[in-house]
Amino acid sequence: MSFLDARGLSCPEPVIMIKNAITSNDSHYEIMVDNRTSVENITRFGEHNGFKVSCTVKDDDFVLSLDK
Repeated sequence: MSFLDARGLSCPEPVIMIKNAITSNDSHYEIMVDNRTSVENITRFGEHNGFKVSCTVKDDDFVLSLDK
């Protein structure tokens, strides 16, 4: 499992972070972001690459889980 903290970053930086992380070929990734645009873009990217994406809210942040 890989955990990424992309809070404070604006798109496309969080998407680039997850794109680079999936080269490790893990089956589970989590990324924390702090804005809806990143949630939408990472969800779209993850689903396009064959991941099941879920999102939970933690305080004012969003934690996205990507599973193969």
